Amino acid sequence: MIFARKATMHPSPAPAARLIGLGSYLPPLKVSNADFAARLDTTDEWIRTRIGIAERHIADPATATSELAVEAGLRAMKSAEVEHVDAVILATATPDHHVPGTAPVVAHQLGLRQVPAFDLGAGCSGFVYATTVAAGLIHAGTAGTVLVIGAEKMSAVIDPADRSTAPIFGDGAGAVVLTAGHSGEPGALGPPAWGSDGEHADALYIPGGGSRSPARTTADLENLYVHMKGNDVLRHAVRRITHVTQETAAAAGWAARDIDRLIVHQANARISAAVANALDISAECVPSNIARVGNTSAASIPLLLSHAAIDGQLKARQRVVVTSFGAGFTWAATTLLWPIGLQALA
Repeated sequence: MIFARKATMHPSPAPAARLIGLGSYLPPLKVSNADFAARLDTTDEWIRTRIGIAERHIADPATATSELAVEAGLRAMKSAEVEHVDAVILATATPDHHVPGTAPVVAHQLGLRQVPAFDLGAGCSGFVYATTVAAGLIHAGTAGTVLVIGAEKMSAVIDPADRSTAPIFGDGAGAVVLTAGHSGEPGALGPPAWGSDGEHADALYIPGGGSRSPARTTADLENLYVHMKGNDVLRHAVRRITHVTQETAAAAGWAARDIDRLIVHQANARISAAVANALDISAECVPSNIARVGNTSAASIPLLLSHAAIDGQLKARQRVVVTSFGAGFTWAATTLLWPIGLQALA
C-alpha cells in the first residue's frame, strides 16, 4: 500500500499596515523662551527645567493647519515614492474650520481627487489613533495605501497671556504613508493598544465654541483657548503611557527590555523621563525633540519619528514602540520594527 506524504502547511503571515513614507514640516519662525520671559511672569530657566523646552515654531497668522498638513503630506508621499493614496486621515485638534473637515481640503491641495478624507480628533493621541484606523482600512481591503497626517496650529488656540500654556505649545505637522504588508516584516505596525477616560475631560480642554457652549460675543474669547490642569495631566500621563506601552509591547511578544527605541509624545520632558524610569529603559533609548519644537499635540509623534530618523537615532530592524497620551483623556500605542531604507524628509 502506498501512502501519500501529507503536505506541510505553513500559515500565511497576518496582514498588516506597513510604514513606507515619513515626512514633517515646521513653520520657519522660531520663538525662544526669552520671548515669553520678556512679556510673561516666567523665565527661560523655569521653562527649560519644568517642561524641557528651549524654543518652538509658530506659524504666521495667515497660515492654517491645512497648509502645514499639506507640506508634511507632500514630504511623506515623496519619501514613499508614491503619487496617489487611497485615503487621507488628518489627526488634529485645530482644524481650519468646525465645518467642513480639514482633511478633504488637504487631499484636494495634494492633488488627491475624490479620495475619502476625514479628520480625527483624539488630542495628542490623535496620530496613533489615526494610524490604527488606517491599519483597519488596510486590513479590511478598503484601502491599499493611506496617508496619515498629524498637524496642529496650537498657537491659534493658546492664550498668549497665559504663562501656564503659552510657552508649552508649538505648531507643525508630520505624516506617514502606510501600505499593505505582513506582520513581522520591517515597517509593519504591531497590535495597537488604546483607550480613553472621559471622566477627566475637563483637565485639558477648550470650554467654548462647541455645541455645549457656543461662542456668541467677544466676551467668550477666553473660553476659546486651551485650559489645562497641568498637575492632573502630568500624573495621569505617566501612568497611562507606562501601562499602554507595556500593553502594546506584550501584544507584540516583547518585554520592556526588548525595546530599542521608545517614541513618547512630547508633552513634557519630565513625563518621558518618568515613563522611561518606570519601564527601566535607558535615556539613550528615548529620543526627544521637545527642546526645539515644544508640544505640537497630534503632530508630536510623526515629527519626532521624522527628526529621530534623520538624526540617525532610528535604525533598520530596531524594535520601536510609539506611545501617546492626550486630551479626553485618550492614550494609544503601537509597535514596529523600523523599516529598511526609509528616508524621512523634513
